[in-house]
Amino acid sequence: MNWTGLVAFYHSDDLEATHHFYHDVLGLPLYKDQGACRIYEVLGGGYIGFCEHFPEARPEGLIITLLTDAVDEAYERVRAVAESTVEASPQENPRFRIYHFFLRDPNGYKVEIQTFLE
Repeated sequence: MNWTGLVAFYHSDDLEATHHFYHDVLGLPLYKDQGACRIYEVLGGGYIGFCEHFPEARPEGLIITLLTDAVDEAYERVRAVAESTVEASPQENPRFRIYHFFLRDPNGYKVEIQTFLE
């Protein structure tokens, strides 16, 4: 079987605030607006969707990780628009050999922006 893609879906109480964060702040293109769900394309592979009808899917314990070679650039972009959501500046994590930072989206999900160091 040939898989042609991946969409990970998460709950959102506010699709407009979610759209502002993922589209305007992080720069992800809106792939499909289905009314109760919006799906964003992660260039390089995959999609992330937010829907109003998954109330049982809550943010506790979940991390959405976006990969980029431009972690510092992403950090500056996010800080310029939504500084209050950034948890700390980018740092190296020697255990996992990554460079990353965390922030929170409007739904309370922890979002990690990272690059692999090898």
